[in-house]
Amino acid sequence: MALSNTQTANGPITNSQTAYGAITKGFHWLTALLILTAFPVGYFAQETAQYIQSADFDGSQSVLNRAVFLFSLHKTIGVAAFFTALLRILWALSQEKPGLLHPDRKLEAWAAETAHWVLYGAMLIVPLSGWIHHAASEGFAPIWWPLGQNLPLVPKSEHLSHLFSYVHFYAMILLGLTILAHVGGALKHHVIDRDSTLMRMLPGSRTLPEPPAQRHSAVPFFSAFALWVMVLFGASGLFLIDDAAKNHAAPIAQSPKASGWTVETGTLSITVVQMGADVSGQFTDWSAAINFVDPSSPGPAGDVDVTISIPSLQLGSVSGQAMGADYFNAEIWPTAMFQAEIFKLDDGYEARGTLTIRDQSVPLTLPFTLDLEGDTARMSGAIEVNRMEYDVGLGTEDEASLAYAVSIQVDVEARKTE
Repeated sequence: MALSNTQTANGPITNSQTAYGAITKGFHWLTALLILTAFPVGYFAQETAQYIQSADFDGSQSVLNRAVFLFSLHKTIGVAAFFTALLRILWALSQEKPGLLHPDRKLEAWAAETAHWVLYGAMLIVPLSGWIHHAASEGFAPIWWPLGQNLPLVPKSEHLSHLFSYVHFYAMILLGLTILAHVGGALKHHVIDRDSTLMRMLPGSRTLPEPPAQRHSAVPFFSAFALWVMVLFGASGLFLIDDAAKNHAAPIAQSPKASGWTVETGTLSITVVQMGADVSGQFTDWSAAINFVDPSSPGPAGDVDVTISIPSLQLGSVSGQAMGADYFNAEIWPTAMFQAEIFKLDDGYEARGTLTIRDQSVPLTLPFTLDLEGDTARMSGAIEVNRMEYDVGLGTEDEASLAYAVSIQVDVEARKTE
């Protein structure tokens, strides 16, 4: 028998006072499928990432590929869940909501309605916070879609990315707990109360009882809103505490070598190419002992001794991976050094010396420009090194995953102290 425009094999298309319609049911179970898939995929992705950062990681390319696959899958499912939830909520706002079968049980009714509002918030906040975390960071595991990896109004900022990673994590915990409560409530209705609450959301068409007359209260909405405020402020507070602890960490020891110049401002940045895309970052903790006298003709002009704290590297979402045993292995070798003699050339300057990373010391000549203005010097230099020469990422031999070449950019403004 043919179905009418408002009737399907799963019952009416739209909601009624007694049951949910086919479209609402479809959105419900699709959202559930996406969320319950995202949870284990995200868990195994995180476990793989932690293994890569551990001393047990042997640099296996297959493990790296697995991490990229799992994170990309998790992010793509999250984006799909966000748009599905958005459509679901817009549809729900246009529909009648079936009444509770036991509105006289005030506490139970409040808990059920509050859980629904918490879930609506979670279905948007959890994937959106993860998406902002991804968009604000640099590199690693792209979302599988053709519309780009960035979000409007979301700048590239490790600070912002880290904040939303906290929001994503704690919102995810609230989502998980609420799902457990929601499922537990549905099973209680089905097994203990033996009513048709669960049956109203299951596929198929059936005769269901008419709920008692009732009025939906606004109290559950405000209860859910208050809970979300606590979670969001709590996650932000924990982020600020952790961020403050990192910012107040003891700095690395300054170079004992005498310095005739004091660095007032400067950046030491690197750019790597991961999966064909540039990922840029910088070391936030480093020092330089500089002795320099500009000679009247080409020749020796002084020396420089640079000490770099490897754990201070901020390199987007791959910062943790970069500290791992197969990469910088920061736990064993937390400091890099560049020691060089400075030479004036006919058309610029060079720092000729040795760059030491991990336990590898490799000769390096850094060309740079210098602008002298009284006791102030502004220096800018760039060089490209091969990470393999420093045993960084030896297990990642596929340049499609991580290119060998690493670009280093140095910009310094220093003032003469002698």
